[in-house]
This record gives sequence, structure tokens and C-alpha cells, in this order.
Amino acid sequence: MKILVIGGSGFLGRTYVKEAMERGYQVTTFNRGRSGTDVPGVEAIRGDREVRADLERLVEGRTWDIVIDTSGYVPRVVGESARVVSGHAPTYVFVSTISALKGFPDEPINEESPELWDCAPDAEPEDGDYGTLKAGCERAVEQGFDGTVLIIQAGLLLGPHENVARLPWWLTRISRGGRVLAPGDPGMPMQLVDVRDVVTFSFDQAEKGVADRFVVTGPAGNATYGELLGWCKEATGSDAEFVWVADDFLTEREAGLFVELPLWLPASMGSFWTAPTGRAEAAGLRARPIAETVRDTWEWLRQIPEDQRVYGTKMVHGMAPERERELLAAWEARSA
Repeated sequence: MKILVIGGSGFLGRTYVKEAMERGYQVTTFNRGRSGTDVPGVEAIRGDREVRADLERLVEGRTWDIVIDTSGYVPRVVGESARVVSGHAPTYVFVSTISALKGFPDEPINEESPELWDCAPDAEPEDGDYGTLKAGCERAVEQGFDGTVLIIQAGLLLGPHENVARLPWWLTRISRGGRVLAPGDPGMPMQLVDVRDVVTFSFDQAEKGVADRFVVTGPAGNATYGELLGWCKEATGSDAEFVWVADDFLTEREAGLFVELPLWLPASMGSFWTAPTGRAEAAGLRARPIAETVRDTWEWLRQIPEDQRVYGTKMVHGMAPERERELLAAWEARSA
């Protein structure tokens, strides 16, 4: 089979490429060459998906069996890509997010008839937030591509090559040891998924020509925050001592949800970790234990010197050491 991956050098796209090559597929990648290096062995086409001429050059004389779109965030841009590759492949896989579902995470998701946020298929970047624009991207693909469309509404992805620095930041911080600020409730149930399991599920469905949309994440409660940090400590062999600091204390001091303290949400926002996965599981989704994901991510990360761990994102995740020391001191003073 021949596969086109729009993207292909970052975290998610790279995982699609590696899985495709392990399956013996011929892989073409299309990207600007700025976010990372391509996996050796691919046909790498340089170009910008926002430039019509680059897209036309990409498809000239080429056909594929499956197109995987891992880098679509603006509906107008995604729609243009879908229209240009239409006729050059029978199947288009668009990687979206559960954040595209209307009401998420405050309202329950209806898997059987999911409703998307309101967003036009030709929307521009200023027309909504991340989840809203992803909803518009889904509509853009469905309207612009003449063929089978498979939409993967992915949950929170972890795994080797993660370039958002959520799990890599925790692994790096915990590997240093000492007293570690651990946010919130260690028993807080989470819902995480290994990027490799999402990719495997995507290919399995695409190979069968499935036209559908699936919420694809791990089972609810497949880790607690305490277990996640404990697995990081075990994987790194650290002597870290966790100091669990209450949600209200952190919110009062404007500690950054999800960003400054990666993956942390107060207990009041726990519904974020309860997306339904029944349809995907019935279709064959299998999620590996997150402890395995943590170990494999550390095995990848430990090969990179700490001062060279540069992540391909504009948003810097993690807490500065001086900020951590300040919050720990304030917490201990309050608890004295």
C-alpha cells in the first residue's frame, strides 16, 4: 500500500510513518521540514499546505491508498488540502480531537450521534479556539474529499517522541530527584492513551475502508495522577519525594492548569477524563498499560541530553525550578 502523511516529522505524524513502514507500506510525507527530521526511507516532499501550488506539485503524478492528515488546525486550509488530494486516494484519515465535540468536557458525549461545536468548514484561525476549529476541520474534510473519510477524535496522547512535553517534562523533573511538587489529589482518575495505539487503530480501520468517526482514547480511570508520577519515578530510578499540594492552594496562586503543571486539572474538572470509548473498543481499539508508555517514553528521552531536549511547540510546558521552590515553601508554611 502507498500512504501519504501530511506532516510526518513530529510526534503524531512520525508515529504514523513508523507504523506504516513497519507494515511494509510505501510512505510519502508532505511538510515544510521545520518541525523535525523525516523518518529515513520515506519519500519526503517539501511544501506548505497553505500554498495551493505546493499541494498541486505534491499530487502531480502521484496516487496513494490512504491519506493521513496529522497537521490540520484551520478549516479553510484543511478543506483546500482535502479537495486537492481528492481523486488521488480513496481514503482520507483526519486526526481530530475529542475537544471538537460540543460540550466537552462539561457535558456527557453521545457516541452514537456526536454533536460538534459550531464552526464553518472555511473558518480562519481567529474564528474559534482549538476544539472549535477542529470541528470545522472535520466538516471541511467531509465536504471537500470525494471518497471514504475516517475521523479519529483522539484523547490525550502520550508516548515516545512526544513534542508537547507533558510526560517528558515530568520524567525529566522526577529524574532529578529531590522534593517534587505533585499537584492535587494522587487518587484523581485519568484517561490517557498511547499514541501508538491510536495509530494502530487508525490503520486497522482505514485498511478495511471504514467511513466513520470514533472517540479514540484509553479507558476511563486507566491511571491515577499518583500512579502516573509513581511510574515516572520507577522508570527513571529516581529518589524523588512527592509533596502533594491541594488544588485550592494551587488555583489561589494561579498555578497553570495543564501547562505549568502538565496534565493537572482540579478535581472539579474531572469530567475531562470520562470520554466514552465503547464504539472504538467494539471496533478493535486496544490500549496498552500506561506504565508501559511511561517506560518506553523514558527509554527514548534518556538518549537525549537534558540540555538538548527541545520540544516542537510554541507553548512551554512545565514549572520553573524557582517557582516550584516558592510554592513548596508557601505550602509548608501554611501546613505548619
